Amino acid sequence: MPPPRLRSLDEWLRFQETLSPRAIALGLERVRAVAARLGLPTRREAGGAYTLTVAGTNGKGSSATLAAAIYRAAGYRVGLYTSPHVLRYNERVQIDGAAVGDAALCEAFTAIDAARGEVALTYFEFGTLAALWLFRRARVDVQVLEVGLGGRLDAVNLIDADVALLTNVGLDHQDWLGDDREQIGREKAGVFRGGHVAVIAEREPPASVLAAADGFGARALRLGADFDYVVLPDGSWSWRLRAETWTRLPPPALAGAVQYQNAAGVFAAVHAGLALRPLRRDDCERGLAQLHLRGRCETYRGVLLDVAHNLESAQALAGFLAAQPPAPTVVVLGMLADKPVEAVGRVLAAAATRVLAVGLGGPRGLDAAALQARLADAGVRAETCENIGAALAQARREAGAGGRVVVTGSFLTVAAALNELERSPDAHG
Repeated sequence: MPPPRLRSLDEWLRFQETLSPRAIALGLERVRAVAARLGLPTRREAGGAYTLTVAGTNGKGSSATLAAAIYRAAGYRVGLYTSPHVLRYNERVQIDGAAVGDAALCEAFTAIDAARGEVALTYFEFGTLAALWLFRRARVDVQVLEVGLGGRLDAVNLIDADVALLTNVGLDHQDWLGDDREQIGREKAGVFRGGHVAVIAEREPPASVLAAADGFGARALRLGADFDYVVLPDGSWSWRLRAETWTRLPPPALAGAVQYQNAAGVFAAVHAGLALRPLRRDDCERGLAQLHLRGRCETYRGVLLDVAHNLESAQALAGFLAAQPPAPTVVVLGMLADKPVEAVGRVLAAAATRVLAVGLGGPRGLDAAALQARLADAGVRAETCENIGAALAQARREAGAGGRVVVTGSFLTVAAALNELERSPDAHG
């Protein structure tokens, strides 16, 4: 049934959560049917939006954000769709670098609800269609779309990408994508299209990814083969794509060694589309300088915030911490029950002097005691804290003036910390 006179964004989002019997329901049948009723194009038309789709286990958000920044620097009107959000739903849909307002989102949701009839869209499907509807209305030149989960059956894959970028393949969302990297890679490579470029920004991708590119007839560009990068001791770096080389590039504004690899993949992806969306080296450099994304190795009011929630992202965070000057490091950790808690805990504990466990709500959340027990099973000692405020206060005390406080484990953990730091800035530096 249609919602009774929904007015606010919060009302619309709560309504969307009630429509589907499952929070995650992969498949394109529902979203494709509603897109057709809305008249949304699924491939580039004459004068229509050029599409760059970004899939992968980690680095999707920063890669998509960098690509959008580069296209904006080149003078294009750009739509950016990412997920999940950290603080506000509006973060998911941006046009020319600005989050879309509540009224525009509600207008899009109203149009989608009128078109869907009895189709029970999921929360993510509703959001994906809203982004595409808003991008079409804004007449964007480029739309950069981040896959939510997997690739082949994700709602974003409704669109035939002009270029697809696969950042990497790790072990995450195994309940939906498969038990190993080969199965997961096959699902993620489902965003590739025949006759279009598929950028693979991983040196040793699963064989299934290469087989998928070949099977689709996609033109693959591989890190370490077709393109590569080298980081210099002063932080500058060079990038090569076949015969073309750029030297003395500035470092990405977003911290962490992994951002160089993400940037190398994005450079290859935007280069692949030069015939349709021309740009220059200085556009790429300006995009690097503008790169910012909440909760990705972000230092805010003296606290390092990182949304690492799987093994590979935890390893990247631990590597970043190891590269910093030695200092007492207190990790505030909150995680969801379906994540590899034990593996993440072992990696982060090796980079920390202390681990504090905090609870997360919701059906997938682990309370502090359950998180502590799972960490203990992995040989990691952690102390529980009543809430994120208490954890931040204790972490500050234990780290001392010269130490580090790190909040990680989930988007939800980082969001809770940001809200606490906003409420009590004086208590946290």
